[in-house]
Formats: sequence, C-alpha cells, structure tokens
Amino acid sequence: MITPLLRRTAVAVVVAGITSLPALGQNEPVKFGKIDERDLTAANFVADSAAEAVVLCDFGRTRFEVFEGEFRYVMERVTRIKILKKSGYDWATVRIPLYRKDGDAEKLTNLRGYTYNLVNNQVVKEKLELSSTFTEQTTINNSVRKFTLPNVREGSIIEYTYLLSSDFTFNLHDWRFQRSIPTRWSEYRIAIPEYLDYKMLLQGYEPLATQEREVTNTQYTIAGSDPVVAQVTNYRWAMKDVPALSREPFMTTPDDYVAQMDFELAGTRMPNSGYRSVTNSWNKINQILLEDDNFGAQLSRGSFLKEQLTALLAKNPNAPERIAAIHDLVRKSVKYNGADRVFSTSTVRKAYDQHSGSAADINLLLIAALREAGLQANPVLLSTRDNGMVNQNFPLLSKFNYVVAHVALPEGKEMLLDATEELVPCGMLPPRCLSGTGRLILPDAAQSRWVNLQPSQRHLEYRQVTLTLDERGGYTGKIHQEHGGYSGLSTREKLQKNGEKKFIEEIISSHEGWSIPKYTFKERDLLQKPLAVDYEFSMPGADAPVSTIYLNPMRQFTDEKNPFQREGRRFPVDFGAQVDETVMLTIQLPAGYQAEELPKPSIVDLPDNGGRFSYTVMDNGQGTVQIASRMSLRKPVYMAEEYAYLREFYNRMLAKQAEQIVLKKKS
Repeated sequence: MITPLLRRTAVAVVVAGITSLPALGQNEPVKFGKIDERDLTAANFVADSAAEAVVLCDFGRTRFEVFEGEFRYVMERVTRIKILKKSGYDWATVRIPLYRKDGDAEKLTNLRGYTYNLVNNQVVKEKLELSSTFTEQTTINNSVRKFTLPNVREGSIIEYTYLLSSDFTFNLHDWRFQRSIPTRWSEYRIAIPEYLDYKMLLQGYEPLATQEREVTNTQYTIAGSDPVVAQVTNYRWAMKDVPALSREPFMTTPDDYVAQMDFELAGTRMPNSGYRSVTNSWNKINQILLEDDNFGAQLSRGSFLKEQLTALLAKNPNAPERIAAIHDLVRKSVKYNGADRVFSTSTVRKAYDQHSGSAADINLLLIAALREAGLQANPVLLSTRDNGMVNQNFPLLSKFNYVVAHVALPEGKEMLLDATEELVPCGMLPPRCLSGTGRLILPDAAQSRWVNLQPSQRHLEYRQVTLTLDERGGYTGKIHQEHGGYSGLSTREKLQKNGEKKFIEEIISSHEGWSIPKYTFKERDLLQKPLAVDYEFSMPGADAPVSTIYLNPMRQFTDEKNPFQREGRRFPVDFGAQVDETVMLTIQLPAGYQAEELPKPSIVDLPDNGGRFSYTVMDNGQGTVQIASRMSLRKPVYMAEEYAYLREFYNRMLAKQAEQIVLKKKS
C-alpha cells in the first residue's frame, strides 16, 4: 500500500515503481441514470445535516488511444450530488476546465445531465438541455464549459456525465477526491501505456480506501511503426467518506491541502526512438525565461528612463536611497491592474506609457530601471498565496503566477521589492506574496536558487491607553496607537478606502456607548513608519455614584474570540509574518476608591520559543493601576502538530485579558 509521506507543507507521495497490487475490480461504483430512490429522502443524510450538499459519487476513468498516429487521452466522468440546502444550489452549476494551444483544443462530448426530485412520492427526472450550455474563455490557453442542471431544490439529486478528449498528454487532468462538501465515494481509474512515463503525486491528508494496480497488454499502431503490443498499467484509487475541506483562519488556498492525484509527464519511450525526457529542469526553465521576449528581453529595456534616473541618482548618492527612489518612481508611474502574471503583457515601455499594467509589467519594469541605474537586480518567480504552493522537486513553470525584484546589496545582503501597491513601502512584499519561497532567476542558470520570502516586517500593533474613571463607573480616556509593518499596510488601506471619518465611526460602533470627540492621524504618507492614530474617547457611567466598580478594560482593546475554534487542524497556521501586539493601559481611579481585586500576572510560552504572552498588573497605591499586555508570535508559520499549543495559547491569553478589576469605595 502507498502510505502518504508527511511534509512540512502538505502530504505527498510519488507513485512510481510500486509493487504489484490486487487486480482491478471491474464493477463501476455508479451507473449514470440509475439512482437509489432512498437518496431522495432525508433519512440517508442525518449525518450530513450541517452540509449544504454531499457528493454521492464521483467516478472517472482515463484511457490512452492512438489518433492519427499520436497518443491522446480520453476521460469519462460521472458525478452525482445530493442538494441538502438552498445554499447548495450553486453545486448545480458545473464548470469544466478545457485547455487549448496553437489552434488545438480539448473536446467535450457526450455531455448529459439530470435532476431528480421526489414529487408526491414519485421520482421526477428532468434532462439538461444542451442548448443551455456555453463556453467561457478565461485566459489565452484556458476556457470553461459551463452549465446548470434544471429545477434544483432542497432534496434534489443532480448528476452529469461527459467525455473529455485531449491531445495534450503533458496536461493530463488531475483527480480531486475532496471538495468543500463531504464526499461519500470518489474513484479514479487510469490505464497508462508503457510509452508514456508519468510522475504521480498524491496530495492531501485523507487515506485511500482502495488502491490497485494491474498490468495488461494492448495493441497500438503508432506513427512510424508497425502495430505493436504494449504493456498497459491500470491504476485504481478511491477514497470513502471524505470530509469537506473548508477555509480556516490563517491558511493559504485550500488547494494546497485538498486530497487529489496530480500527474506530470516525465518522458516518452516510443518504438525505435528510445526514452526522451520531457521534464523541465530548473536550469531549463531559467533559460526559457531569459530567452523569452516577454520576460528576459524586457530586463534590458529600461534605457527610456535614463533622463529620470540620472536626476534620481544625482539626488541619492548611496544604494539604499537609490533603490527607494527608483521603487517610488515605478510605483507611482504604473498602476497595478490586478492581473498576476509571470510574463509581461507586451513591453515594459508600453505599460509605462499607458500608466497601467500587470504585476509582471510593473516588476519587470522595476528590474529594468534598477539595472539601468547600475544596480544588481534580477527577477524572482513565486506563486501567490491563493495560487498554491510550488513543489521544488517538480520543475514546472506553470505553477508560478507572479514575479518580484531581487536586489543584491553589499556584504551579502539582499532585498525583495514589489512596486504594484501604492501603500507598500520599498523592501516589503504585498501579503499575497508571502508564500514561503521563490525562485531567483540569474543570468548564470547554475547560480539560480531558491530564496526565502519570509519578511523582516511584522504585524505590529501598539496601544498606549490612559483611562480616567469617575465614581459612577464612567470614564474618559486617550489612546495613542501605532500600526507598523503589515498591520500598518492593512490599516492604511482601510483608511484610504473609508476615509478618516468612517474609520473613527467604525471604532465607535465596536465600543458600545463610546463617543470620540477628537482624533488625529500621523505618518499617513510615510510608508516606512508606523501609522499613528491618536484620539480621545468617553463612556458615560451610571446615573449616580456606585460603591463598587467592575471593570474589564482589556476587553475594549483586544480580541474577544479565539480564531482557532476547531479541536484539531491538519495543515499549517500561516500568518505570513510574525505578530506583535502590545497594550499599555494606565487607569486613574476615582478619588476615594481603591483596587480590591486585580488579575494576577501571567506568562504563557509556546514550545521551542515559538511565542510568548505576558500580562502584568501594578497598583502603585496612589490611585493608579497599570496593566501591560503583550503577545508575540515569533514564527510566521506553525505546523499542524503545533496547532493544539497555539489554540491553548490563545485560550489562556483571552481568558487572562477578560479578567475583571474590582474597585471599592473606601469606607
């Protein structure tokens, strides 16, 4: 049996050269058009009551055949889904991805579909009308065939089937066993002739319920050869009762952790031609990029900026100042259009002239400008957090969707730059780029390497609060808060979007009874510095003086809910950057009152120096109580085996911050 191999970021195993396994079972797990009528009742879905829908069965099988002397593959699929709630109606809209290149395209045929409903204890079956299907082009090489099953309601069963034929053997579709809804049974079979050598990667955390392998013989007539009998390896994999995979706090795309089988064509061994590797190497990818007119060629086309750069260099004599000035020039000259790409749309000059471009247009322009200024700048390929992780063992250019700039500095130091965002300062990557590692592309391919994308900047929040209580339990106060690093970026973005007035109104709405008569913002445009917010606030107390005041001051300035609600977690907690949150609170007691109950100091540490929470309270005996609360998470990513510690860390921190202060009037 294949046992998944735990990795730091996912579960993976290469299926190659496996020992002989039991012969394939021939029974199909689902017959299109023949449902179990009991599945139209609610009795079979008590355990799935929380789900919006359930995949009853998803069955696919792929074979290879020779067409016009060349191999192509044909995949047949049958999918059956039970709709449990109105929120699950979207599962009746199906999107099938199709690939095209150089005028050739994958073909979808034999598309059929039905919706089954129970009406007056009778099964009513409605057919998908092919006239309602359409194709939507998504990129140059990709389109989606889209259709919606008719008359879907709560309790419906939908099913569809199709044949997909493709000449693109290098682009064999993967098989996904897991979705965002539970799956009762998912099975995939594939028969691979000995002429095609595929690497197979099983990803995810779910076990295989069935795994079989059988070798048979099939006759092929391949271009340039007589009919030959070849070995065909038949694989069968299935998973049973697969839980839904849903997005959880602080995770990258669920695609990084979903249970699926990926395929990559490593090589071919055709008759009379021997083995030919088609797998890229990182060196080959390096060469492809540098020779491409929409990538490598653009890196030397910054001469049109010579006049502006000459002026900048004269004003900024040292390297850090020059880098910042050039970053500022590009950032303000070209607006990011939201498209994440590795290759430029046309030329960096055109993007500059049009003042708009993709991430590649902007950051390749940035590299060209840095080089024109005499700096050692090169591109770094990466995959954004929502695009999914890159496997360093599988050299695939298609896994990347973004490029940033790398600048080599004296004394072996280096800097990563991105000029797409108006509010991201020089030397800081946008949060979408914090995805572990990137591939540095150098003129000498042998020197190209992986670079760590972990930022030096943190999610940094600091609050200094002064509260003055009155004898009715009300208070007035002043707050000075600073948002640095990635907290500064997100706060500036919010401020830019909503404006100062709405920003303050949101603070008021989250603190019942508060009013904020006065506020100021500082360092809004100095992106390298923390954004500072100062404001005064007040909270009315009771109608008359009280002898005992109960106060939960930290609840006003910290989170109330643990983001980690689940008992367990199978994949990492990825904050992207380190986190540091501090609250310094000074409480001025009303005249004649003293502290009767105060929280006790506390320190909570994560294992292996992974983080610390500290909480101290001091009563100076002269009418003032001071509280200091600091939470520091020293790692941007915590592995699944650390989740229980992290969850308990938050539980203890929030419990301590919720402890109240009791003040009594002196007798």
